Amino acid sequence: MKKFCIAGWLIFALAMSVAAFDSPWRQASEKELEAVIPARAPVENERIETELRTASGVTDGHGKFIAGVVMITAGYAADGKYSHFFFNQVAIKVGETKLKIGEYVFGSKRIDDDALEVKFYEAATGKYVGSVKAVKESKRGAVRSLLIAPPENGKGVMQIGRFFFGYELQ
Repeated sequence: MKKFCIAGWLIFALAMSVAAFDSPWRQASEKELEAVIPARAPVENERIETELRTASGVTDGHGKFIAGVVMITAGYAADGKYSHFFFNQVAIKVGETKLKIGEYVFGSKRIDDDALEVKFYEAATGKYVGSVKAVKESKRGAVRSLLIAPPENGKGVMQIGRFFFGYELQ
């Protein structure tokens, strides 16, 4: 009986130590992004060059990423329609749009001085998936082409320039 109690406590202690090392979502490192962001994004029938220095993403530390990068679209059919390549290895929701695991492209259009409409499309087909309103950030600070912040309690923020919108893990 004593051996069973000790074995039970050891299993419990091991389970607790594994749970303690179960890392939450965090910002992906430059090296991690370099490994997962394609040099040329597969968009419809084209392979559009990406600008790795603009890449941003988050990881769960267990091989799952949510990441994006600016595409160099001049001279491609995507010019004006899409500006960013984006992929998620977990299902997410942006606004009312559910993005299943996959690769997407998105572009934005100014609604007014304080908002953008960001439209998402399937990367492989160009099929429209949905849109979200991005609002202007009122604080001053660094402006990045794209910033994907790690989710806290299942919710995170994506920022394009001074405009941002939320996302949720599904």
